[in-house]
Amino acid sequence: MKALRLICFVMALAVMLSSCYTLEHTVGNGAKTGMTIEKKQWYALWGLIPINEVDSKAMASGANDYNIKSQVTFIDYVISAFTGIVSVVVQTVEVKK
Repeated sequence: MKALRLICFVMALAVMLSSCYTLEHTVGNGAKTGMTIEKKQWYALWGLIPINEVDSKAMASGANDYNIKSQVTFIDYVISAFTGIVSVVVQTVEVKK
């Protein structure tokens, strides 16, 4: 029972201390084909240390016109809540060509 309370507390704390945000950038004239590539960016120690590298320019595959959207989705919050004990934070990066 104490473990369940602790898990609920950590999940609630993660939601309360996290902020919802979306960052959108337009490169060139913006997306033309509607093709979307999505990757997860992982961080350790509450976002201080990147675990992997998500390169939006490489995701655009040489396109000159595309949109980039970085956001924390509900699924990212769920993943972060369950990995909160080891302090892993996730965000989604989406590139639309």
